[in-house]
Amino acid sequence: MEFIDSHTHLYQPAFDGDRAAAMERCAQAGVRRLLLPNIDRASMERVHGMMDAWPDRCWGMVGLHPCHVKADWEEELAGLREVLAGAEAAGRRYVAVGEIGFDLYWEQETLPLQRLAFREQVAWAKAWDLPVVIHVRDAFEALFEEMDRVCDDRLRGVVHCFTGNVDQTRKILSYGDWSLGIGGVVTYKNGGLDVVLPEVPHDRVLLETDSPYLAPVPFRGKRNESSYVPYVAGRLAEIWGVTVEEVAEVTTRNTERLFRLTAIPQSPRNPESSHG
Repeated sequence: MEFIDSHTHLYQPAFDGDRAAAMERCAQAGVRRLLLPNIDRASMERVHGMMDAWPDRCWGMVGLHPCHVKADWEEELAGLREVLAGAEAAGRRYVAVGEIGFDLYWEQETLPLQRLAFREQVAWAKAWDLPVVIHVRDAFEALFEEMDRVCDDRLRGVVHCFTGNVDQTRKILSYGDWSLGIGGVVTYKNGGLDVVLPEVPHDRVLLETDSPYLAPVPFRGKRNESSYVPYVAGRLAEIWGVTVEEVAEVTTRNTERLFRLTAIPQSPRNPESSHG
């Protein structure tokens, strides 16, 4: 039985003291592969470190998290675009543009900049034929406004750490090739996903931890890590009325397909970006 953690920040300083041990715990738990969403230019070096140390297990992304969209957002994006454009020359492969999106819980005043950064990075995803990994917190209205503007058959992705309601679920899935990233919140008594997930086709769900954040029960309130994916899978199996093995199989297949984990790297079709 194999799991993929489709969204983990195991490269963050929270794991500097035991990262190798955490990776070993992943292997023991059946979490064979990890996808690493980037958050800004400074974190790319840490993402690369894990990609280099575990090249058959760690897959990186390139993106600017909405909470890191500040006055220097254009400079940040220019640097990240160089990383993405230089992937082939550097002998690297990135599997997504992410994580990007909207956060009005921490950063309400930067919404206009978040919109511009989102449009720019969506343009990258279309140019390089990559999925996007979207963060949304207290900002579904802004997300849907932008998705209605930019979404077409060239754009695919996942809304990670999904905590929306049934209507928001249906709206996301209506855009086409879109999935929901389900993490530790599914194990919370009042998380609300037990009502939403029965409405979601099984081929539209990915497992994640978002470690070191949002640890599942029975570790809630402690540091999260990728080896806890089976706890998420166990609760999802209960909600769907299937076995954990079935959850592992379908979510692994979903993740491999969305991120094309076995595909040959693509060259950009039109790498010119626009603030649109």
